[in-house]
Amino acid sequence: MGVMSRRSDDTRNANSRPDRILRLLQETGLVSIHQLCNDLDVSIATVRRDLRHLENQNLLRRTHGGATCIEPLLYEPFRRDSSFQEQIERCSDEKRKIALAAAELVEDGDTIAMTAGTTTTLVARSIRQRQGVTVVTNTVNIAMELSKRKDLAIFVTGGHLRGDWFSLVGSAAVQAMTRIYVEKVFIGVNGIDAEKGLTCFNPEEAALNRTMIQQARKKIVVADHTKLGLVTSCLICPLREADILITDSGATDKAIEPFVQNGLEVRRV
Repeated sequence: MGVMSRRSDDTRNANSRPDRILRLLQETGLVSIHQLCNDLDVSIATVRRDLRHLENQNLLRRTHGGATCIEPLLYEPFRRDSSFQEQIERCSDEKRKIALAAAELVEDGDTIAMTAGTTTTLVARSIRQRQGVTVVTNTVNIAMELSKRKDLAIFVTGGHLRGDWFSLVGSAAVQAMTRIYVEKVFIGVNGIDAEKGLTCFNPEEAALNRTMIQQARKKIVVADHTKLGLVTSCLICPLREADILITDSGATDKAIEPFVQNGLEVRRV
């Protein structure tokens, strides 16, 4: 009776296992089959079947004894001296946690927008398998990294390329964005201040980001603790136009308080 009443590996948490595998992979970069067997309480055969299924969807790459994260293959690796690479390595653990929390907000059927930036790039990499999701972006590297995802539709704005940051800007990009409405926009910033609002360093980037925000129902800022209270040269939008700030546990209560007092929902991860 005991054996008959137990649920099999094939049915136990079958729907949640892929998400749990991907979350572990995003947190560590590498998982082993034996680790997954222990964490998921399933057999080796079940784990191998799950990994094969996720690899077929281009969500991970299988290795001998486990799996690793998918890395960008469609363009040259970032130059070690590029500003983008320097930024993505800064507060990398914090950005990864922020990205995982932000990606959880993507739901089936959403049309979402993503601005340029290192944290938004990690958000794109962290999106779980969803049905009927469209990603709108002005960022070439995000579009290329997601291009093999069969569960996502990708729309790229067009525009003038800012090579160091892989972003498309200018009037063509702004014009394309004005024709699209999105449920959520994920906004990367160089600074966010309770009084001065959301800011960045490039005026064309600011103009495109501002348009994305105007076209979105929910505006989600993804910014690590080093960006809080910082003001840079170009205004994206006032703080009142944002809905949620996702930051990391390095953000102190004192740093967060001005945003909360101004009505912004703050999530520390």
